[in-house]
Amino acid sequence: MPELHDLTAHEQWNQLRHGRVTPRELTDHYLERIERLDGGGTGEPAGGGRPGIGAFTTVTADAARARADRLTREGPTAAPLWGLPFADKDLTDRAGVPTRSGSRLADGRVPSTSSEIVDVLDEAGGISLGKTATPEYGLTAYTETLIGPPTRNPWRPETGAGGSSGGAAAAVAAGLLPFAPGSDGGGSIRIPAAATGLVGLKPSRGRVPSQSGLSSLGGLAVGGPLARTVADAAMLLDAMVSPDGRPPRHGQALHAPTSPDGAYLGTALRGEGRFQVAVMTTSPWDDAFDVWVDPRLLGVVRHTADLLADLGHGVDETTMPGSDYPTLFRTLWQAGAAGIPAETEAELARLEPITRWLVEQGRRVTARELAATLVGLTAFERAVIESFVPYDAVLTPTLALLPRPIGWYDDVDAERNFEQQCLYSPFTSFVNVAGLPAITLPVGEIDGQPAGVQLIGRPGREDVLFALGAQLERRLRWQRRHPPGW
Repeated sequence: MPELHDLTAHEQWNQLRHGRVTPRELTDHYLERIERLDGGGTGEPAGGGRPGIGAFTTVTADAARARADRLTREGPTAAPLWGLPFADKDLTDRAGVPTRSGSRLADGRVPSTSSEIVDVLDEAGGISLGKTATPEYGLTAYTETLIGPPTRNPWRPETGAGGSSGGAAAAVAAGLLPFAPGSDGGGSIRIPAAATGLVGLKPSRGRVPSQSGLSSLGGLAVGGPLARTVADAAMLLDAMVSPDGRPPRHGQALHAPTSPDGAYLGTALRGEGRFQVAVMTTSPWDDAFDVWVDPRLLGVVRHTADLLADLGHGVDETTMPGSDYPTLFRTLWQAGAAGIPAETEAELARLEPITRWLVEQGRRVTARELAATLVGLTAFERAVIESFVPYDAVLTPTLALLPRPIGWYDDVDAERNFEQQCLYSPFTSFVNVAGLPAITLPVGEIDGQPAGVQLIGRPGREDVLFALGAQLERRLRWQRRHPPGW
């Protein structure tokens, strides 16, 4: 018999609904694994041995058990996540729980109110077990900070889990959570999902009302799910969009087709449809840096394209439209860091070198430069969407390189560090600028490490991405794949 954490989130939900397991039993199961394999949030296993994966920054065991007991007493409800554990990314506030944001500057801050996404997932019936690790203020594609251990990849612990939702991805991959919410401003869901062998979805701008991207500079950062299966990702996205199953009440949401029953889970379970897909292996960073895509990852993309053709989809090729994207995105990324609350030299000195560089560069951007940048990126967004119009989805590598070793990123030369991040994930950030949905799918392995591909959809068409993902999952059966030893 499989253990509880070997079941998909949807299977665990069915166990809960039929009374075969209680919320308290499921919560205790995951808390025991977190304590044993991640040291209860310390990054070190309780019994010593190999390093923990550094997935959690805080574990709220007492609060989780109290909530699980309450849900058990009340019995099953219509809430879409009733009784299922998850964890908050440590950029979001949960009242009474420290929000460290991966930074010495924020360490010790305990908010009195919760972020909207926290309230949404609670309303959906989920049980938070704590906070998952993130790089400093979520700014980098790797999760290695000065306030805790690095977040390791459960598939190969000497490599990193990616970022910025690195802790969330590592926890799900290692079976410490059934699924987890993340946020994505330049690839922060898709990068760690690809590195750790998960399904990761970045929704369209505006799709998730509580993390729509509409209030962030350039509309980059949106919330989305990380999971082991397409259906699990769809299940969590349903809850993030509408926690009680009714039309969204939390802010603004897109009005675009989903599945006939109004839920992404139904689309993912059915996996129906034939679509036109284009393969793209060029990136907007190609002219700025010496971008090199591992030929083995290109082989995974080509194999996926062949499989889609075998499944009856049309397969074509396309290229990235030319632009001055690298200069524009660099300016926007720097400007977005300018508001980090570090004003004095002492406060700036507590930031990591890459963060301090982004802050200081961002504060040199003039209003005129920022306005021109936003106009330029809006033109880029339009050009990308127009270029992709003939296709239901565009297939790319998610990453250009296999997961990087811990310590690979330069911790002194910030310019070099920024370049390394672009070389690692040149295919992700432009999707945020364009506001498009994109899903990472764990279609293969290379030398024992996961290899993912990215499918980029039309505005508001997450349903197409889930349908394509479900068809590939049925053929490749990655839903039962686990890292060795976890």
